[in-house]
Amino acid sequence: MIIPSIDLMNGVAVQLVGGREKRLDAGDPVPIARAFAIAGEVAVIDLDAAIGTGSNEAVIRTLLEIGPCRVGGGIRTYEKAVEWLDAGARKIIIGTAATPGLLRRLPRERIIAALDAEHGEVVTHGWRTRSGAGIVERMRELREFVGGFLITSVEREGRMEGIDLEEIRNLLTEAGEARITFAGGVTTVKEVAAIDELGADAQVGMALYTGRMHLADGIAAPLHSDRPDGLWPTVVVDERGIALGLAYSNLESVRRAVELRRGVYFSRTRGIWIKGGTSGAVQDLLRIDLDCDRDALRFTVLQHGPGFCHKGTATCWGENCGLTQLMARIKVRAQEAPAGSYTERLLEDGALLRAKLLEEAAELAGATSAAEAVHEAADLMYFTSVALARAGISLAEVERELDRRALKVSRRPGDAKPAPEGRTA
Repeated sequence: MIIPSIDLMNGVAVQLVGGREKRLDAGDPVPIARAFAIAGEVAVIDLDAAIGTGSNEAVIRTLLEIGPCRVGGGIRTYEKAVEWLDAGARKIIIGTAATPGLLRRLPRERIIAALDAEHGEVVTHGWRTRSGAGIVERMRELREFVGGFLITSVEREGRMEGIDLEEIRNLLTEAGEARITFAGGVTTVKEVAAIDELGADAQVGMALYTGRMHLADGIAAPLHSDRPDGLWPTVVVDERGIALGLAYSNLESVRRAVELRRGVYFSRTRGIWIKGGTSGAVQDLLRIDLDCDRDALRFTVLQHGPGFCHKGTATCWGENCGLTQLMARIKVRAQEAPAGSYTERLLEDGALLRAKLLEEAAELAGATSAAEAVHEAADLMYFTSVALARAGISLAEVERELDRRALKVSRRPGDAKPAPEGRTA
């Protein structure tokens, strides 16, 4: 698959040729990250930190809030590695400091070793220093300690001169269980597809920034179809991963979807179909994923309006249930709660809501049977849902925060806080 990249210098996105000559200043990286996040993980490289001339830490922290990122550049200590892992980086890229001694202390599946090579020789410190070691030698030394390698052909970087597939094929045999991402010279969708077919990923920068490659084309490059009409089945899910329905896509509809950041599909009867164009049930496109066989898509969307289905229900299988349905019901009542309803009282009376949250939490903590715990947990979840609706927060936002916390490597003791004066826990 494609991994779009954002290289940072002095707070802006840039593209270098051969790691030295600045060819392109793309400006503010925030809108770039929002666009690239549709493809999934984005590689964010702090060139200033890599070279040792500065840091773009504040910018990177902002980008981590936008979408999943793999962060690299200047990560040379255990403390800095953990800092970025705790900050929410899905993966971190370690170059100069990638040694077995450091890597074995970190979670292997979230570590990528950067092997930047110029004419086969590994270079470090922002590609300024020759190491004297070859790529294969370094791969054999590090492969049991990392989940992936980022291999960059420095002499091809930024020049859009294409890739050497035979070299890539040979290096894949040395990776062991680690997945390889290749960068430097990837220019065409055929190259992205070829790299994916070999079982690796293609990191792309200059081709995207210059318009040589459309992001949608890069995303769809590995796809194929066994349907006579050539369409790709597209499962549409909400922010929580709940299936809303099934649609179909082709390259034109994927391009329109990426350009508009909307749910756009290909209707077998109407052609290009922008969801919600007449009904108001529009969709904000958050992400596009390919399935494991590369013959189907998943669109993750933020659904507006009455729901996905043309019958006015949330999904094509009817209404949701459980917490999703509860939050939807409370959201409606927050906007038009019946006069005198209990939900209306809770939404308007913060003191009452606080008291009920404390009361139900205590009752859940004191539950002595499974049935009692289920009953009290349901009560607490209802009041929690009201508190979220009162604050204008969705359940998906809470789940994203839980996912972010799961990425933390360091752990706090988790001891209970002392109860405020005048109140028992």
